Amino acid sequence: MARRLFVLLVLLAATAFGGPARAADPENTLYLDLEYGRVEIVLRPDLAPNHVARVKELARKKFYDGIIFHRVIDGFMAQTGDPTGTGMGGSGKKLDAEFSNEPFVRGTVGAARARNPNSADSQWFICFQDCQFLNGQYTVWGVVSKGMEYVDMIKRGEPPANPDHIVSLRVAADAK
Repeated sequence: MARRLFVLLVLLAATAFGGPARAADPENTLYLDLEYGRVEIVLRPDLAPNHVARVKELARKKFYDGIIFHRVIDGFMAQTGDPTGTGMGGSGKKLDAEFSNEPFVRGTVGAARARNPNSADSQWFICFQDCQFLNGQYTVWGVVSKGMEYVDMIKRGEPPANPDHIVSLRVAADAK
């Protein structure tokens, strides 16, 4: 309920200030450009300040540009962020877990990790539907506020035969 209220408030704020194309807080919004279109992700530094800071740092270095969605499970999620495309790589900086009570529902963006809760790095995923079995076990650091229909188009597979990739990932404050 709280997540839905948050998304509603973000969308209402965006509409009040010039329509959905304008981000409510450009410093805490990501533009995820896919082949299919632009996805806007509202960052949640209130839940995961260290994860948000790291994703923004990597986006500003263009780390994610060209990286594939290497694990896409229908009815679950699309995972990306591994520069090797194998699901085993990362940026080389591990992050401590920032678990919260925020539920994993459709459009939630979370940090992927290994068995160790403090092993998240650059990999992340977007939920296709409610995934509340992840609650309290993974870090929520964002939510899709626009363009979920483009996320739904990402090709499925582990890995997909012809995987989709991130065209670019930018902090909205830096985008032109």
